[in-house]
Amino acid sequence: MPPVQKQISYKQEILRKTVHLSSLWMVAAIYFFPRTWLILLFGGLLVADIFVEYGFYKSWRWCRATYGFLFSKMLRIQETGGFHPSGAPYVLAAALLVTICFPKEIAMFALSVMLLSDTAAALVGRRFGRHKINEGSKSLEGAAAFFAFALLTLLFFGVCFNFSETLLISGVIAVLLADGAEVYEKQIGIDDNLSIPLTIGLVMQAAVYLSAGF
Repeated sequence: MPPVQKQISYKQEILRKTVHLSSLWMVAAIYFFPRTWLILLFGGLLVADIFVEYGFYKSWRWCRATYGFLFSKMLRIQETGGFHPSGAPYVLAAALLVTICFPKEIAMFALSVMLLSDTAAALVGRRFGRHKINEGSKSLEGAAAFFAFALLTLLFFGVCFNFSETLLISGVIAVLLADGAEVYEKQIGIDDNLSIPLTIGLVMQAAVYLSAGF
């Protein structure tokens, strides 16, 4: 049996996205720490998080007393018919993969868009979304908020890290594709916490290689 979607209130959604935004520390970590340290850090946290969430699913007492107390009210997925992780392992997996695969500036930008734009899309879509896309839970208003925040994030990184014209143009294309990955998350079958940063990173890295003649 597939997991059952559990409707949560708008206040709970704000709380969820506040926790989501707290993961911006990983963007700062990518800037300040060596890649080897980051791989060990993100990899270790990923394993630990999956272990704790599995313990919560199996009703291990200490997991229910800690993880359950802190996060159970924010979970949208009811674990029915098997173990279904929250979005946290996907965020950690995304941080690990962008750190391994992409240069620092691209990794930081890709992760920032996932955290900031996904938050904007969820909150704007829940409050103002009137025009549904593909008969799903996503809306044109939420998609527009995602794209707007992504462009602002691109502008910020472009100024701070002196992005080349190639990175700026490919960044716009990348966030358009990432917006689509967010909107059609269910159809694609990949959690958007993972698909968004990987889409952005791959598009921008490909553009760099092509511009260099590879």
